[in-house]
Amino acid sequence: MTDTQRPEFYRFHNGEKAALPFAAEEYAARLAGLRAAMDEAGVTAVVLTSMQNVAYYAGFLYCAFGRPYACVVTPADCVTISAGIDAGQPWRRSAGDNITYTDWARDNFWRAVRSVAGTGGRIGYEGDHLTLEQSGKLQAFLAPAATVDIAPATMRQRMHKSPAEIDLIRQGAAVADVGGYAIREAVREGTREIDVAMAGRDAMEREIARRFPEAEYRDTWVWFQSGLNTDGAHNPVTGRALARGDILSLNTFPMISGYYTALERTMFLGAVDPASREIWEANVAAHELGISLIRPGASCSGITAEINAFFADRDLLRYRSFGYGHSFGILSHYYGREAGLELREDIDTVLEPGMVVSMEPMLTIPDGQPGAGGYREHDILVVTADGAENITGYPYGPAFNVVG
Repeated sequence: MTDTQRPEFYRFHNGEKAALPFAAEEYAARLAGLRAAMDEAGVTAVVLTSMQNVAYYAGFLYCAFGRPYACVVTPADCVTISAGIDAGQPWRRSAGDNITYTDWARDNFWRAVRSVAGTGGRIGYEGDHLTLEQSGKLQAFLAPAATVDIAPATMRQRMHKSPAEIDLIRQGAAVADVGGYAIREAVREGTREIDVAMAGRDAMEREIARRFPEAEYRDTWVWFQSGLNTDGAHNPVTGRALARGDILSLNTFPMISGYYTALERTMFLGAVDPASREIWEANVAAHELGISLIRPGASCSGITAEINAFFADRDLLRYRSFGYGHSFGILSHYYGREAGLELREDIDTVLEPGMVVSMEPMLTIPDGQPGAGGYREHDILVVTADGAENITGYPYGPAFNVVG
């Protein structure tokens, strides 16, 4: 067979469709929302390239490994575009059609995209994801009459959770609690951070498999930090051995079909000194204040201002290192973010029923000062018609979390 006889792309519909995280009606409703946004913007086709949007609209969570992926949506079609290395799995895990592109010629990905999107149209793209290189190829292969950044519209749609999404998030929060209790049992003087983290991760993966027997299992993780390593919220796990009196940070992150949930708690091993207890209790009080402020009609910036004032009154605001919470849904530490729903000074979004947000104040006291370390509590709240429901069950504060 010569090179010219090899296909640029093809359909490899191998096996039957798998059970997706949501019913077909859920994906149809999401696509209807996207198509309404397309109509409003006069867009003829959308080329979605981010993991979060491909998964949200098509159900397929891709593993890029250096290769491009997409979901192309037109008024009539929804087609995922995947690499040959994945064989039939993208077809089985997509709510709609799937095309496999080959790597026998460079840019077969864009030839496959073109086969669905056409040329000369008004093309929607994700401005917060498409690279300069791929943007140039979109222009070269699709020759669009115009391009429209559709990412803001998709983000607004993802910020409002359906009942089915809220049910999955609720189960994820329960799994995070399972991981928290497993970590609490594993904390002992002399135990390494990595060993405690593995205990929590294993417990969560088993629980996810029990609750979701037909799902794919990947990406669940734990950050368990101690001592100086608690100063940042996203510090990786180390081999440090725990010592009595250590400040600890428990962070469990179950991933269920691309949906992230989290539990985060301050802990101390064996005993907590007076200076540390004072900081910890102040952060707990800010956490409880924040929870009380989550309700429909409240703005992200307004909530932030009230917690800022609480910390400022106690001369602690200078120790705050990031915002007080964020949205939940299809996101992870390496993809996805609904930036319009973060509890920060520069976000004026007003909370509405069906949104899901965290409350997670954190104070970091520099090394060498009394009470040194990072203090963080994190709960997940579903905004309801008249308030909010806290779906995190693991206790916070000194009464429960001085352990070992």
